[in-house]
Order: sequence, then structure tokens, then C-alpha cells
Amino acid sequence: MMAALAFTSPLLLMALVALPVIWWLLRITPPRPEKEVFPPFRILLSLRKREETPSTTPWWLMLLRLLLAAAVIVALAGPVLNPNAGFSGINGPLVIVFDNSWASAPTFDKRRATAELLIREAADQDQPVSLVFTANDTNDATPRRADEALRMLAAERPLPLPASRGAAAAALTSAFSGQKPGLLAFISDGIRSTDDPLMYDALKAVAGNDVRLYGDKNPAAMTITGAANSADRLTLNATRLDIDTPQSAIVSARDMQGRVLATTRLEFAAGKTDATAAIETPFELRNDFARLTIDDYDTAAAVRLLDDSFKRRSVGMISGEAGDRSQPLLSPLYYITRALSPFANLAEAVGSDLATSIPTMVKAHPSVIMLADIGRMPPTAEAALRTWVEEGGTLVRFAGPRLAAAPAEDPLVPVRLRQGERSLGGSMSWAEPQPLDAYPPTSPFAGLGAPKGVLVNRQVLAEPTSDLQNLTWANLKDGTPLVTARKIGAGRIVLFHVSAESSWSNLPLSGDFVEMLRRIVQMSHSASGTALNADGKAVLAPYRLLTADGQLTTEKGLAKPIETASRPKISSANPPGLYGSEDGFEALNLFDETAKLEPLAIPADVPFALSGFAGDGSLSLKPWLLSIALALALLDTIIMLFLGGAFARRGATAAAMLAVAIFMGGIDAPPARADDTRPGDAQLMARLDKTHLAYVITGEAEVDRISERGLTGLSDYLYYRTTLEPGAPVGVDIARDELAVFPILYWPVTATAPMPSEETISRVDAYMRSGGTVLFDTRDQVSAITATGNVSPNTERLRTILAGIDIPSLEPVPSDHVLTKAFYLLKSYPGRYAGSPLWVEAQARGKADPNRPARAGDGVTPVLITGNDFAGAWAIDGMGAPLLPLVPPDENQREMAYRTGVNIMMYMLTGNYKADQVHVPALLERLGQ
Repeated sequence: MMAALAFTSPLLLMALVALPVIWWLLRITPPRPEKEVFPPFRILLSLRKREETPSTTPWWLMLLRLLLAAAVIVALAGPVLNPNAGFSGINGPLVIVFDNSWASAPTFDKRRATAELLIREAADQDQPVSLVFTANDTNDATPRRADEALRMLAAERPLPLPASRGAAAAALTSAFSGQKPGLLAFISDGIRSTDDPLMYDALKAVAGNDVRLYGDKNPAAMTITGAANSADRLTLNATRLDIDTPQSAIVSARDMQGRVLATTRLEFAAGKTDATAAIETPFELRNDFARLTIDDYDTAAAVRLLDDSFKRRSVGMISGEAGDRSQPLLSPLYYITRALSPFANLAEAVGSDLATSIPTMVKAHPSVIMLADIGRMPPTAEAALRTWVEEGGTLVRFAGPRLAAAPAEDPLVPVRLRQGERSLGGSMSWAEPQPLDAYPPTSPFAGLGAPKGVLVNRQVLAEPTSDLQNLTWANLKDGTPLVTARKIGAGRIVLFHVSAESSWSNLPLSGDFVEMLRRIVQMSHSASGTALNADGKAVLAPYRLLTADGQLTTEKGLAKPIETASRPKISSANPPGLYGSEDGFEALNLFDETAKLEPLAIPADVPFALSGFAGDGSLSLKPWLLSIALALALLDTIIMLFLGGAFARRGATAAAMLAVAIFMGGIDAPPARADDTRPGDAQLMARLDKTHLAYVITGEAEVDRISERGLTGLSDYLYYRTTLEPGAPVGVDIARDELAVFPILYWPVTATAPMPSEETISRVDAYMRSGGTVLFDTRDQVSAITATGNVSPNTERLRTILAGIDIPSLEPVPSDHVLTKAFYLLKSYPGRYAGSPLWVEAQARGKADPNRPARAGDGVTPVLITGNDFAGAWAIDGMGAPLLPLVPPDENQREMAYRTGVNIMMYMLTGNYKADQVHVPALLERLGQ
């Protein structure tokens, strides 16, 4: 220190003794090279020329260079003018109230330097020092020696906690009861605290005449209060202190390794304390975000930690049947989509072929896959799903007719199921629809409250086992499980024992359904680092904690675990950070969504004198000296160029070339298009002109001929008796041809034909899921009449085929089915033979309504099964005459067989149209006749 001038690195001034050496090195200047012109006789002419080469550097140039060297040396020594402006002597004990909160982190060194300067002033006057820190749990305000206070100050660090000034004020009141300190210095972070009134009351009681406030403002303070991950963007909210000027900041999204994945700009308008920004990136990238940070503002408040609850899960959905776009409320995936779309990214399966759609979805690595009424699955799809679950995936299944009809040995259900479903409240049941019971305390749904108004009228039942209660997440009032789950490997399988739409229960219409699905989705890859404390409550241990300057550290200190059921208040026992383990964690942030930053509010009756930090009134001369040194260096360069004659020579002029860009107009030419046609497209387009009846090519010539002639006869009958004008029948190869263009496939089952492959059966299954119907005809009713009880070979083959197809439960056509009244009024469904029932998908039976003679089915059955040989009864020759005789020979039976075919086609094309109320008067009139 020299009067009002100080140096941050005074030892560097010793380099000034090197100036004489620099003078000695610079005093001799080498002669300038001489330019001579060829030819050689010019050399002879200049031999007598007297050379005048300077042997020493001019004194003024040497002085300039010495000044340059001195300026650099003095600048590196860090000269500071008036470094301690605003500080005066201390008369009596010194009290320092130090805010070591998160807001002090950016300028903590300056704050500590201020406190150190005050303590050294007290040491010079042999005064005791009382030092308290507002972010610490405990404080001892007893005055101590200045050197002890300096050691205490040097060991202190900013904490990632808000200031708690009331406890520090209480310690001061206790230590200075009846005494007055010579100086009370409050080194503030500039942020208002809830217990500030307690501190002000204590300061008025303790402080003397000299009360100074350092850091009354903190204009850079801001914090990220919340982040929401929507379908297409991340939205974050931030708040700052109330200042009038606009303010902007860059917010970076970082992964767990601290790498920046995306950035956005946060703009605070003038006079506004809140701002919102968005990061628009794909959700796969957003799911890698581990924290949001405000750049160039390193505090715990400038970091928003993100955990598993922030991530948007990817959910794949597959339905057992195709949704009708005209009736979305009947779609199995409609309510799932509405429940999950606000907080998950949903993707439906591409195509209906489970053999390809399920493996394709598994390869996309979704967090959750939901299967709505999927019963039988191809072996390849089942194996892919099981592997995916064992590796950590969550499989959620919903019941339905197909699952109810599936074999009981399904490995992808959490419990063993009884085949078939339980009906409640129908005309054939004594039981009433059952409400939900309170959720078990061990269920993930615990805490939602007892569901009200939810009734279940159909469900699949679980076989009673010893561990069924442990696998149950939700029950009905009668004790039967509604939701069961089981862990398999690193993943889990969850089963809803009701359907995903409202036909089996009104659960999908309730808010409980939304919360159930949300919790299941959030559980996928969720925190597994929980433990139990002495009270049996689930807790999460500290995993990574946040420092005051916004860095994650593995140092736990005195941090304690947090309970998963409640969020604790930020304190030294639970500082902000990540709690859990590497497998999963929860984030505890410094501020919540409702936080507001308010500036320090000092009452008028507290006599604070505002002061700046140490060095705030000083002036650093280092930039000025370096600027002077740079200017001297440039001047020296110009002088050397001048002495060297650079400005006297004429340089050759450089030729400048002009680059001309010529815009060339393109030559008109027909656009080139890639050939995107595929083999068979021409045939497919030809089949789209009209509705064609189709039959499956079995490979047996006689069977295929009868099928073709039978559908020809039915097409002619449709042409003359209805408004439908079908095209010529089409034989299809179910292994290769496109099936979606046909409303129905007639499949004559024969035991001697080659067995379809697994891929072929999967294609048929996909066709049925997409809304198509397959009419299986075993043509064995005549053999069944004379059989001794053994199943015919054709029926055995049909059972083998259906074992690989996910079909619902079947029943003979009921008397109130739409199929009985689709065009003609029918009571039986004969073909070449009579007696075999026509099997269709079983429908839920409610109480009979005499004013509604046609059952209201919500779709078309995907499968029809008969043994009456329909095609044999419909078959005609080239002249239109019947091709095959009937058994028994009754031509009225042939007419009824044609009418059966008409009703089947009308049912395929119009669905439950005849069940609409508008047809009731006409149907009642016909039935009355």
C-alpha cells in the first residue's frame, strides 16, 4: 500500500530492476539492408559512396521502449487506486451478520474480502469480533479474537439454502444482552426473507450508532421456478427481483454429464418479474435433459433439477380390433389416448399384423406398451414382448372378448385367468354390477381416495392363489381383482380385468382411470433406490447434492433421506439435489412453482448506512496500463517501418479480380419420378372398381372350383335381389395377396390342403383386426350326422388354424342378432347341408328390450364358422343351374341358403345398421305378420 495506491501482486514490481538490462539490449540497432540494382556496373558506381549506418538506437526510441516495458511490468503487478474507499475506523466490538446463502455465491469472494477487511481493521484496534452466518443451522455470536474470526471466515462457504436471519438475530441478542457493539455490519445477499422482521427487531435492540449495510441490492438474482414437458416442447418459468430494466439470459438444457443439449433465451420485460421460455426439441432428446441452468449465473437457484417425473414416456398402443373413426367412443384405444396424451407420447401400431407390429414397436424402445383386448399372439411377437419386459419394459393389458377366450396358460399375464368372462347385472346373472373398493395400501394407486361411482358389469376372473393378494393393485367390493401386476425381470406386467372402453365398466369414463394410467406410466423406469426407515416408510437417500454455485456433487455431508410420500422443506438436513440411486431418483429443487424473489425491505427506523463491498469504490489501473503498453508497441512498429524505408518504396499495384455469379436458368424438362409401383398393383387396382366376394385358394382344384362357382351364384343372386352389384369372385392367396380390399373371405377348410404357415395365419389375424371377416366352412355337417362322436379331420384342421388367431368367444347366432334381420328374416342358416349352427362373436347380454327386436352390436363379428357347405349350395354352372345336389334334396333349403348369403353380405357391409331405432316399427310389423 502506498497512500491510495495498492497492488494485487506487488512482488512483480521487482521486475523493474531489469530495465537497465533492457536498455543495454536495445541500444544497438543493426544496419538496414541495402538494395542494389543489376547490372554489375551499378556496383562500381557506388563504390565511392560513403555509407552512413547508425551504430546506436536513438535515445527517444530507447526511452519509448523502456516506457513500454515498465508499463507492462506495473500492469501485471495489479495497481488499484483507492482500494478501500468507504471504510472507516472501528470504535468498539465488531459484529458481522453474513448472508452465506445461495444468492451470495456469485460475489462470495468480494463479500468475504469485505468481512476480512473489517476484521483486520478490528484487529488493528485490538477489538473483539462476533461473526454469524444466516444460512447456518447454529451460530455462536460470542465475541472472539480477530485471528479466530479470520480462520472462521476462511473456512466458510456459501450454502445452497435461503438465508434464515431470525436464528442469527436470536444468537446476537443472546450474546450482546445489555451491550452495544462499536460497528454492526450486515453483509446481505439482497433477497428478502420471511423472518426479516425478527432480525430487524434484534438489530434495533443490539446495534449502536454505527450500522452499515453492504449489498442492499442484487440485480442479477433470478431463479427457474418450474419446467413442464408437453407434447411438442419444454416450457420453463423463471422469476427475478423487481427491477425496472429489461433483462435477458440464456438457459441451457444439460444431460447428467453436463453436456449442453439445447438452449433458449429467457426474456424479462421492463418492470416484469416473471418470464417464460420454451425449448422445442424432439421428446426423445428432451427425455435426456437432467437439469436446466441459467448461463453465466452460477447459483443453486439458477439450476432446475429434473427427475423421472419430468420425462415424457413413450407409450405404444395396440388394439385387438380396428377403431371405427366414425364412432371413436367405441374404440378400445380412445380412452387410453385421452388419458395419457397430456403427459406421454403415444404411438399406435403400424398395421394389424401382430407378427410384425409388435416386434417393430419393441424395437422403438417405448417405456410402456398397452395391449387392448389382445388374446393369442404369434410366438415371435410373444417372445419379443417377454424379452422387452424382462429388460425393464412395462406391459399393460386390458381384458376383452379376445383375452377372455385366450388359453389360461398365457405367460404375459400377471395371474392365471379363468377362461371366459364374468357377467354382472345381466338378465342371466343374479349379481349386481360391483363398485370399486378402497385401494390397498401397498398399491401404487394408494392415496387416490376411495373411487366413487365406478361400476363393473363384466370382468375376467383370476384363479385364486396364495399370492393373489400381493399381486392385486385394485379390488371390487366383492374382493375380486380389478387390476393385478407382477414383476418379471427388470420390468412388470399389469392387467386391467376390464376392457379399455366403456362396454365392460364405466372406469374409463372416470378420473380414477386417468390417474391410474398416469401412475403406471410414471412407474416405468422410475426410482428403485427406495428403502424403509424405522417407521416403515419409503425413503430416498441423498444421491447427488447441489452446491451453492449450481454444481452437482457426491458429497453428502449431514444430508438425510427424504420420504417419498411428502416433499420436505429445504434445509441443511435436506438440501436441494437428487435423492435415490443411480437406478432412479427424485429431484428436490430450491424453489417451487409459486416462489417469488423480493428485494430486501429495510424499515425506516433501522439506521442502516449503505456501503459498498471492498473494492467497489476503487479503480483498477491494470487495463489502462496495458492499453498504454499496446499503444506504445504500435507506435514503435510504425517508427521501425519508417526508419526502414517502407513508406518510401512504391509497391507494385495488385490486380483485383471481379467474381461474377451468373444465374443460369434451368431448362424445362418433365419431372423425373421414381417408380414406386410394386408387383400386383395393377391387379389390386382392378379389384377396387367394385365389391368382390373372395375365397381362399386351398390348392385343391375341386374345392377351389366349387368356391368360385358358389360365390358366382351368390353374386348373381345379390345382383338380382339387392342394390349391390358385385364384381366377379376373386380367389386370393392369403400368403401374398392384399386382403384389406375384401369385406369377407370364404375359407373352405380341408384337412388335405397344406397347412398355412405362421406368417400366413398372422396375416389373416391382422385382416380380422382391421375389420375384415373370415367365413370358415368345414363342410362336414353330413359326416357329423353319421359320426360316432369323433371330430372330423376338417374340424381338427380348423382348430389348428384358430389356435394361431386371436379370436373372441363365440356363440351360435342368437335370435335377436342383427344377422337374422340384415335383409331377410331368418331363423336358420342352411347350406348344402342343414343342422350346423352358424357361430359368431359372442355379445354381452343385457336385459331384453321388447321394443328393440335386433341386438345392438358395436361392430361386425370377425369370424363366422359353419359346417353346412354354403358354397356347395350357391354353386351354379355356366347356364345358371345348380351344380351340386342338396342333402336332403329340398330346393327351399337352397333358397334359404342364398338368403343366408345375402344377410351375411348385408351384415358385412352395413354392420349394426338394422339395430338402429329407426327400423324398429318396420321390424315389429314384419314380426307381427
